[in-house]
Order: sequence, then C-alpha cells, then structure tokens
Amino acid sequence: MSAETRTVAPHDPLAVGADPHPDLHNADLAPLPEGRRRWGWFEIFNVWTNDVQSLAGYTLAASLFITAGINGWWVFAAIVLAGLFVNYLVNLTGVPSVRYGIPYAVMARSGMGVRGAMFPALVRGIVAIFWYGAQTYFASTAVALALNALLGTPGGPEVLGMTGVDWISYLIVATIQILLFVRGIAWIERFLNIAGPAVYVVMTLLLVAIWVQAGDELLPAVGTIFSSADVQGWAAVTAFLGVVGTMVAYFSAVIINFGDFSRFSRNVRGMKIGNFTGLPVSLAFFTLLSLFITAGAYVVYQDGQGEPQTNPAAIVGQVGNTALTVVAALTFLVATIGINLVANFIPPAYDLSNLAPQRISFKRGGYLTAVFGFVIGALWVAVIDQIGLPKFVDTLGAVLAPLYGILVADYYVVQRGTLRVQDLYSMDPAGRYHYTAGWNLRAVGAFLLAAVFSVAAVWVPWLAELSGFAWVIGAIIGAVLYVLVMRPHRSTVAAS
Repeated sequence: MSAETRTVAPHDPLAVGADPHPDLHNADLAPLPEGRRRWGWFEIFNVWTNDVQSLAGYTLAASLFITAGINGWWVFAAIVLAGLFVNYLVNLTGVPSVRYGIPYAVMARSGMGVRGAMFPALVRGIVAIFWYGAQTYFASTAVALALNALLGTPGGPEVLGMTGVDWISYLIVATIQILLFVRGIAWIERFLNIAGPAVYVVMTLLLVAIWVQAGDELLPAVGTIFSSADVQGWAAVTAFLGVVGTMVAYFSAVIINFGDFSRFSRNVRGMKIGNFTGLPVSLAFFTLLSLFITAGAYVVYQDGQGEPQTNPAAIVGQVGNTALTVVAALTFLVATIGINLVANFIPPAYDLSNLAPQRISFKRGGYLTAVFGFVIGALWVAVIDQIGLPKFVDTLGAVLAPLYGILVADYYVVQRGTLRVQDLYSMDPAGRYHYTAGWNLRAVGAFLLAAVFSVAAVWVPWLAELSGFAWVIGAIIGAVLYVLVMRPHRSTVAAS
C-alpha cells in the first residue's frame, strides 16, 4: 500500500503523504503531532470562560434580559439551556480534530473539496474579522473608562461617534492584541489563565457594591423589572426560544471552527470536561452575575427610568470609586482581548493562510485580520451598532450555520467518522476529496440554499418570529440538503 493511500496515525510524520501539494500544505495547516498537544481540560475551559466573560458577551446577555420581555429568571434559564446545547454541538466538531490534529480549514476539505474548502474558510474568516473588530471596540471602551476616570472625563469632539479618548483607547487595544499575537500561542494561553478568574473576582465585587446600595429591592427587581405585560402565552414561549437561538448564534463562530482549539487537546475526555465546565457551568455563573448587576444598576443608578445600561464598563463608572473603576476596566480589557485573540484572531489567520499556504503564513494571515478588523471596529458606533447587537449576532450566525451542518453531516454520516488524511493535502484527481477540480459543487449548492433561508429569517419581516432560530434552521437545512445531494457519493466512500 502506497504512502498516498495508507491509513496512518495523526502523529505519523507521513500522515500528509510523501508529497503534499504546496497549495494545500504548510507547517501551520499540517496535522499537529501528539508531542505538541499540551492542552488539558483547564485550557479548553479558559477558552469558553473568556468567550463568555467578554464585554460583548455581557452586553448581549444584558440586551436579551431587556428586549426579551419575559421574566429575568426565564431569560437566565434560556441562556443556560443554550450553553448545554452549544456544549453538545462543539463536542461533535471537536472530536475529529482531536483524532487527526487538523484545523478547521483542513477539516472543511472533506465536505467542500480540497479547493472548495477555501470558500467556507473565507466565509468563516470574514465573520471572525467582523467579530474581531466588534470585540476590539468593546475592549477599547474599558480603556476609555479608565482614562476618563483618571482624567476627569475630558470628552471632546467626536469622529465617527467616538471622542479623542475613545480613539486613543481603540489604538491602544489594537496594538496590544498584535503584540500578544506576535508573542505566540503560549503567551496567549498564559494571558487567558489570568484573565478568566480575574473577571469573576471583579464582577463579584461589583455585585456586592450594587447589592449594598440596592438592599431589599434587588431580588424582586431581578424577576420583574424586565418583563412586559405584552409578552404572554405563546409569545413568551417564542421569546424564550429566541433567547436560546440568539445565544447559540453568539457562539456560532467558535462552534464551527472548534477544531482549531481541540487539535491542541491531549485527548477527547479532557476536551469534553473543558467544554462542560466552560460552557453550561461557567455560562450559568456569569449570566447570574450579569442578571443581578444589570437589574441592580438599573434600580440604584437609574431609579428604574430610561434605558438600562448593558455595558458593564459603563456600570462600573457609575459606582463612583475611581480605584474600582480602573481595576475593573483593566480586568474587562484583559478578558475581552484574550477571547478576541483566541476566537476571532487565530481562526481567520488559519483561514486566510488556507487560501494561499505558500504566500500567506499563519502570522501574515493574522496581520491581515488585524487590518480589516481595525476598520470594522472603527465603524462600530457610527454604522454597525445601529442594527443592534442581537440582530448583528443572529445575522453572522445565520451565515455560518449551514457550514456547521455540512461539516458534521459530512464527517459522521457521509465519511462514516473516518478521514483519509493524505487526500486532504493531495490534488490527485483520484483522491477522495478532489470531487470536481477540487470543488464539491453539491456542498456549495446546499450551503447557498440553506444560507439564503437562514439569513432571510433574520431580515424578512414576515419571518420575524423565526429570527431567534436562524442558526438552528440554517444548520439543519444545510445538513439535510448535504446528506441528500451526497447520497451517490456515500456508497463510494463506504467502498473505499
């Protein structure tokens, strides 16, 4: 049996074949040897904890408490249910990358074709760049909060909705992220290990400060302050499920490319423990803090009037303690930068590298991500934020959802849980994943049809009731269509 066709373990140096095609292979895209897999459950836990704890994560949760129109405890339950669902979804996408040590950009070649995988990788990369820009902006609000607290809120003229201090803060965050990326994954791992616990300490202190001032008013407010008399019966059920769907969409970028992280795991068991503790468990605790802080701040600092604050940095600024404001701002900054690097910087760096492995290295892909993301974040206040964070999240999730459905259906149904690693890096027309000139046109068609419907569910008025379910709808349609169009190919795979 030749090196091109034999089945080998992922740690075998010949796993990619004797002569991998240069357009499909470089050191960053190659299977990760077992000796370089250092992550246990705690590192996976930290990936999710920092994703949950980011300023955008808090802002989304607070926005859902406010806009859902149902009892705050029901919103809390919906978010925790979403965490359990996401935990199940990422276990599915994480297993193959633990087994074969390959990133998402390579994993996608199985279903989309060795050339066609450039398409989902590019889509995933674009979505991640949008999130990178958004998270960079949110992180900059923490720096601006600290500077304003120290300088006495200087204000000043605005450009694109941001003051001079805001722009300086934005530049500071953008620079810090690039410097950390240049230092490498080991530095980012240490960064995350510090950031996760620190955020919980600060949020607990913030809650204590607010609870002391709110007294007996806080607990009743948590359940009733955000509910609406107009949202009853079936409307309340729809609102509950919509919260679940939006939270799933929030994690959609990491759900689909979780293999970029799980490939660093030493084994599947450690990955699954990290997923469970970092998703439903950590998400429940963080959401509980968010619920109490948002409701308490609304009672204490706004007397229940006006629009509640959804950015924790702004809430901290209302406490009136400069030292706490600075410490909290820096902590939120660290947490947001940490997850931004892991979830929104590293994946598009891999994805852009996959477009032209010999010309775009992982590091160069990271620099391109930084440039495009900087522009997007700079336009956040003036342009993107006008559509609202939940709708922004649902739209990006709707685009990615069919890709998730295709990825999972391909590995578990069409490929029967087994990949031919050599063919993922080969342009041989006889290779399993060559399809038509390297493109699986059936998979592209399935994606386009599913994506049109899932995005329409967010934006078309008469489909408004489905907007919170756009991710689930897109993933299911994508998976079903892919399995149907690939039925002739399944027999070929089974026989090979």
